[in-house]
Amino acid sequence: MPFMRRISARARARRAELFRQRFVLDETTRILDLGAERGANIHFVLQGTRVRPANVYIADLEGCSVEEGGRLYGYVAVPLAEGEPLPFPDGFFDIVFCSSVIEHVTVPKCRVWKEFSGRRFREQALARQAEFAAEIRRVGRQYFVQTPYRHFPIEPHSWLPFVAWLPRWALLPVLRLAHFGWVTRPVPDWYLLDRGQLARLFTEAKMVEERFCGLTKSLMALKTS
Repeated sequence: MPFMRRISARARARRAELFRQRFVLDETTRILDLGAERGANIHFVLQGTRVRPANVYIADLEGCSVEEGGRLYGYVAVPLAEGEPLPFPDGFFDIVFCSSVIEHVTVPKCRVWKEFSGRRFREQALARQAEFAAEIRRVGRQYFVQTPYRHFPIEPHSWLPFVAWLPRWALLPVLRLAHFGWVTRPVPDWYLLDRGQLARLFTEAKMVEERFCGLTKSLMALKTS
């Protein structure tokens, strides 16, 4: 869907500009990109800044992706293990960058198609997201955490309207059907947050809303000092 891709691209560009405006980015700045995949997003965000590639760490569960990104961009590749603490000492990074990742920190990936109970999924997701947020705050003196807003009408992983509001027992069959002919192949590993939930995870952060057509599309938690 080219229209949705254009919207996503414009949103990423606005977030990148916000990041460059809000943080000091120089030769000594050390940055961790959590959920980086190959590091293409953080590479785009840091274009035109003085940040040295050797000071950029890209971390992800997909070890092959971060290794490829390390070779491609000169970043430090950090493969992660699911559910494990981040392998860094306290305050190691000037900035932790985490974009559209925390909503995927839920149940183990092997269980995402098997958990039909919305209550169990929600409880486990919120517990793991709290642990993940604590790790971000532990290793980063500053951070930029972005996540899609729970109540935006278009669910951003499936590009389907209103599915984020379905009970989980109804969501899973809908997403399985989407694999037959829809433009995305969504994996139901996400638990989307509202403003209050994100604010409770990052109590010292400033909450910033990203809006589209007058509606809140995503949320950002920013700590800049």
